[in-house]
Amino acid sequence: MTTKPARTLDPIPNPYPGRDYEIFVEAPEFTTLCPKTGQPDFGTLTFRYTPGPFIIELKSLKLYLWSFRDEGHFHEEVTNLIADDFIRHAQPKQLEVVGRYNVRGGISTTVRVQYP
Repeated sequence: MTTKPARTLDPIPNPYPGRDYEIFVEAPEFTTLCPKTGQPDFGTLTFRYTPGPFIIELKSLKLYLWSFRDEGHFHEEVTNLIADDFIRHAQPKQLEVVGRYNVRGGISTTVRVQYP
């Protein structure tokens, strides 16, 4: 099994498709680069979702998030991009992705994406 960054999310069948339940995942070591300065941006991403037909396998999520480490993205862009990919692969009934980015230049940013 690979331990390199990968831009894929591995959906697996929801083990309880007839029941609504919530999954909460936190990734406290998310890193991307500022597209203006090339400096690293650090943050915590949280995912809260009600599964549809699939759930996302956590190792694939880790490797997917790792793939942003050397790419330049604004906070708003990367949070929405991650939400779009999650929606496409997991097909959740509901999803909230929150990116809480660390202070840089005296300013912190929080981006919240909700679906639907």
